[in-house]
Amino acid sequence: MLQAALELADSGGTDKLTMRHLGRELGVEAMSLYRHVANKDAVLDGIIDLVVSEIDLPDSREDWKSAMRRRGETAHRVLTRHPWAPPLLMSRTNTGPAMLRYIDYTLGVLRGAGFSWRLADHAWNTMDSFVYGYTLRRLTFPVAQADYAETAAAHAHLLAGGGFPHMAELTRQVAEGRHPGDPDITFGLDLILDGLERLRDAETRP
Repeated sequence: MLQAALELADSGGTDKLTMRHLGRELGVEAMSLYRHVANKDAVLDGIIDLVVSEIDLPDSREDWKSAMRRRGETAHRVLTRHPWAPPLLMSRTNTGPAMLRYIDYTLGVLRGAGFSWRLADHAWNTMDSFVYGYTLRRLTFPVAQADYAETAAAHAHLLAGGGFPHMAELTRQVAEGRHPGDPDITFGLDLILDGLERLRDAETRP
């Protein structure tokens, strides 16, 4: 049932995922579904956990920064496949087994790398906030990355006249192909990981 619900959400978002539609997909009456789940919220909890279960976690014996970078990149790829998922991850209390495994793994890597409990907790929350937000922005941004240069050129006239010189120069750089625009997710992940490393070292320094 949850796999069918996941496919419905992937095809039309969570608005399309109603108990009636799910029942029709499974060839049963919607009311019969309530013998298996309490309500739609329980279905949403289940399919969010299915999404999290798709995130491949690196070997915890790997260098912590490499492991956390790959964890973030993998989470971004998985969430991109399920564009309805980031808002739910950011707005619900998710306590399914896959999510608990995901968080426990992360805490284990960070604790093994010498992070205090306080800093490890801040670290995974900061990384996930970035990954979810970055993914949501990529999914909803009105311009495809391949069209950045063309779009910049088309809007350059709005910056004529010298009133916004810095925006005008950046737009020119993008329009002429000298700057690609939005960086990939590793740029932000590396900034966060480098900052976390400095905080850990400062916290453990005698």
